[in-house]
Amino acid sequence: MRIAVDAMGGDFAPGPIVQGAIEAVQRLDDVHIVLVGDRQQVEPLVAAAPREAQAQLDLVHCSQAIGMHEGPVVALRKKPDSSISRCWALMANGQVEAIVSAGNTGAMVAAGLMSRLFLKGVKRPGIGAVMPTSKGLSLIIDCGANMNAKPEHLFQYGVMGSVYAQNLFKIDSPTVGLMNVGTEEQKGSDLHKETRALFEASSLKPRFVGNIEGRDLHQGVCDVVVCDGYVGNVILKVSEGLAELMMRTTHEEVRRRLPDRAGEIDQAFRDLHQRFEYSEFGGAPLLGIAGICIICHGASDRRAIRNAIRCAASQAHARINEQIVAELRAAARATVGDPAS
Repeated sequence: MRIAVDAMGGDFAPGPIVQGAIEAVQRLDDVHIVLVGDRQQVEPLVAAAPREAQAQLDLVHCSQAIGMHEGPVVALRKKPDSSISRCWALMANGQVEAIVSAGNTGAMVAAGLMSRLFLKGVKRPGIGAVMPTSKGLSLIIDCGANMNAKPEHLFQYGVMGSVYAQNLFKIDSPTVGLMNVGTEEQKGSDLHKETRALFEASSLKPRFVGNIEGRDLHQGVCDVVVCDGYVGNVILKVSEGLAELMMRTTHEEVRRRLPDRAGEIDQAFRDLHQRFEYSEFGGAPLLGIAGICIICHGASDRRAIRNAIRCAASQAHARINEQIVAELRAAARATVGDPAS
C-alpha cells in the first residue's frame, strides 16, 4: 500500500519523520512511502538511507508548511501548497491509501473535513486515541475532531470505535460506554440522554454498557469510550500530564528510599515508560474517513512515526472502513430514523 507521510509535520521535522519512514519500509515489505515536504530538506535525508529502502520511498515537493500554533482554517487557506494539504490531495486523488502526520492536529482535521472525504453514512469523523487500562487497552473517541457533537455523531463513534477495537485490539465483542458525570440513566445533558437512547434502541453492535464516569476510564470498564471532542481532548491531555507526574514523582521517591538499587530502578521505570508512552502506539486514527488518516503527537520521534505507519498498514489490512460502512448500513436498516439512513 502507498502511504503519504507529512515530512514537515511535527516539532522536530523533518529528521525523525524521514527516519521513521525509512525504518518502516525496512520492516514492512508491502508498504511504499510518499514523503511530502520541502525537497531541499528531505532529499538529503533520503539519500542517506540504504539503497533498498530508497526504492520504497518517493518524494512529493511542497513549498509550504503549517506551524504547530497556526490557526488551522486560516493557515490552510493561506498555504494551499502546505504538506498537510498535499497529503490530503494525494489521498483524495487515489494516489495513496493513507496519510500520516505529526503536524498541526487542527489543520489535519480541518483539511479532512474540507475534503468531504467521508465514508458513506458517516456524519462526522472522530479521532480515536488508544488509552491503557488495568485490563488492557481501550479506545476513546472523539479526542478533538468534533467540538459540537450531536447524538447521532456520538452513536456513530460508538459503532466505529467498536469495529476498530474488534480488529486492532482483537476483542470479539467490544463494549461501549458513554462518558458522563454519573452512571445513573438520568445524568447528563440532553446530548447525553439522547445519545444513550440511540444506543439502547439499537439491536446491533456495539454492546452498550451505559454511562461511565471519568474514574472508570483507566479501570477498563469498557473497551470504547464515547464523548464529544472537547471532553475527549481534555481527558487525553489530563491523562498524559497526570501519567508524567506520577511516573516522575514515584521514580524519585523509590530512588530516594533505595539508593543502592538506583540502576535497577532507573531501568524498571524506563521499561514502564516505554510501555505506556504515545510513541508505542504511533498515533490516533481519524475514523470515518474514506481512506486512512493517522494523527501523531507533535513531539513524535522516529519510533512513533514508524509505529504510526505500521498502524495505518494494519488498519488497511483489516479492512476496517468496509466494516464501518456495513455496520452503519445495518444500523440504519434496524432503527427507523437512524442518522445513518
